[in-house]
Amino acid sequence: MENQNYVPNPEYAKQQSVVSIGEWVITFILMAIPIVNFVMIFVWAFGGGTSASKAKWAKAILIFWLIAIALAVVFWGVIAALFATALSGFRF
Repeated sequence: MENQNYVPNPEYAKQQSVVSIGEWVITFILMAIPIVNFVMIFVWAFGGGTSASKAKWAKAILIFWLIAIALAVVFWGVIAALFATALSGFRF
């Protein structure tokens, strides 16, 4: 086999950087602040300069939020339909 000189791609190494425990603690503290969490999740998901693992985590959080919103709309729609059905038989 030939002796190949391996030169790592610095851009790939930046994307594969490990997120430290301290950075995760700061991330979860920021996620506890109501409006900041909404803004930061989009910054981490789609902004540059974020590690690949944190970007994927932020995208997964956005997917869970969308699922939770859809389930809440369905749930409250069913509740509203039940109340409308129950109140339709009453004469005031």
